[in-house]
Parts: sequence; C-alpha cells; structure tokens
Amino acid sequence: MTTPRPALGVAMVLGSGALFAVNGTVSKLVLRAGLNAQQLTLLRALGAVAGLLLLSLVLRPGARRLRVTPRQIPLLVAYGLTGFFLVPMLYFVAISRLPVGLGLLFEYSAPLLVALWARFGQRHRVRPRLWAGLALSLAGLGCVAEVWGELKLDGLGMLAGLGAAVFLAVYYVLGARGVQGRDALSLCTWAFGASAVAGLLTRAVTAGTGSWEPLTGSAAGVPVALLCGYVVVLGSIVPYLLVAGAMRHLPATSVGIVGMVEPVLAAAVAWVVIGDGETLNAAQLGGGALVLLGVALAETARVATPRQTAPDAVTLGTAPPTRPLKGADHVEGGVEAGAVGPVGTRSS
Repeated sequence: MTTPRPALGVAMVLGSGALFAVNGTVSKLVLRAGLNAQQLTLLRALGAVAGLLLLSLVLRPGARRLRVTPRQIPLLVAYGLTGFFLVPMLYFVAISRLPVGLGLLFEYSAPLLVALWARFGQRHRVRPRLWAGLALSLAGLGCVAEVWGELKLDGLGMLAGLGAAVFLAVYYVLGARGVQGRDALSLCTWAFGASAVAGLLTRAVTAGTGSWEPLTGSAAGVPVALLCGYVVVLGSIVPYLLVAGAMRHLPATSVGIVGMVEPVLAAAVAWVVIGDGETLNAAQLGGGALVLLGVALAETARVATPRQTAPDAVTLGTAPPTRPLKGADHVEGGVEAGAVGPVGTRSS
C-alpha cells in the first residue's frame, strides 16, 4: 500500500497540467503545418500504444496485466473510442479553429454533463451548488462566445469543442461503471490500442484526404516530427501516468480541481508561442473564469464516499486508471457527481 503524500500528489497534477497545456500549443503547430485532426489523432494513438506496450512488457507483472475476458472487451473498446479517439480528434478540430484556451474551455464543460447525468440519470442526491455551477458555466460560455453580438468564434470549432465535452462525459461514465479495476498502464494500453485501430480504419476510408509530407517540414522553427514526438511522449504517456500516480495521494475531487490549472496555462502558452489569434479579450477572460468556477462548484456538488489508499498503479494493478478517470470514482454503482475532472482527454 502507498502512504498518501498530498504535496507529491499536487506536484504530479501540476506537472501533468503543464505538460498537457504545452501539448495544446504543440498540437496546434502540427495542425498548422498541414496535418489534419484525424492524422494527428492516429499518430498520437500509434505512438502511445507502442510506448505503453513496451512499458507493460518491461514492468511487473509483464504481459499478464494486459489479459482481458471476452466480457471486458466491448467496454474497453467503447472506452478507448470515446476518450482516446473521438475526444482528442474533436479537440484538435476545435483548437485548429479556435484559440487553444477557448477550445479547452468548451471541453471542460464535461464534468457538468456528468453531474447532470448523476442527478437525473442515476437519481443521486447533489448539493444545490450544482445548479449555481451550471448557471455560472453557461454564462461563462456565453461570454466566451460573446453571444450578445455577431458570432465571432468559428461555429464548427465551437461545435467540435462541445462534441468533445459530450464524448468526454460518456467516457467518464464508462470509466466509473466498469474499468476502474484495471491498472493505469493496461487501461491506457488497451484504450490507445482501440484508438489506433479506429484511426487506421478511418484513414483507410478517407485515404487521400491528407498528406504526410508536413512531417518532413517544420513549424515555429521546430521539426514537425519532433513536435509529434512531444504529443506522443510528453503530451500523452507521461502526463497520463502522472495523474494516475497522483490519484494514490489525493482524492479525486482535489485532483480535478488542481487540474483546472490546465486551461489557464494552455491559454498563456499559446499566447506566448503562437501570439496571433490566441489573444482573449476581457469578456472571454471573464467568461473563462466563470466556467472554471462553475466546474469547481460542480466538482464538489456531491459528498464522496470515503476513499481508501490505492495500491501501486503500475505493479499491483488496482489503482484508478488515467487522467480522464481522475474524477470518476465508483460510487454506489454509478458516477460520483461533483468529482469528475476533465480532460482529456484531453483529451488534450
């Protein structure tokens, strides 16, 4: 058993948030170089599953951690398709058309959807603050989109961001209902594997819609291939495992709330590195703050079941799984409203 060390847990969440935040800008640079969202999702999945397979074989108990029963396969496939294929692909579409910080904010509405599902779909009791959180988040998204005047944000980008939030919410629900018994490494490996297969099938159907030539070029003075390497290693594998480790030291709600540093850092990094098109006006900055405050209220809208210390996430195989599950603790056979932290997914 691991002795909880809250300070270490916070450091791990902040570290993962910083890596995910930089990943948003890196991904946008790759997209601007000429790769499309489907291609980047495929590269990310293929690279991540290769790296995670290697780790799974090297670390104890080896290949045994990847064993599954026939009944587990449909859930693992659905889990991978929603959280590791559809969420990132829609997120990439969103940030290719919107500032990185705003694309991430739309995705960050996923915890509200999960909280509403817990209240109305599972009939769980929630605190009144959920409704305040929902109202603040809706108002914040309205400020971000500046709905009082002519629509200034790209409509397809907004729809992609909201679509990513919907699939991220489905992903949380799937995780809370049936995959929390697997260790982080095997769960990520299976999920990225499902994403890679889906990406290959999509590529086969849409052959000729995107060239791989941009991989030989550069963006912002950095080789695109190197940027893709960041997306795979430091933008996916490392931060996922950091959050999985943090779950052994912090409650799910704390992980979710501390992780909300990500959209703030993502917006700042994009503004510094990309500059043009990433600047947010006062209304959008205020709206972003309202969204994050609303999500924080939703995160704490339900009293969590007492949480036991989780065993080692890599060697014993019983720790809460990955970043997208950082708030999806199993409660009364369903989703714990108010303890689901985004994204993801992501997502990013």
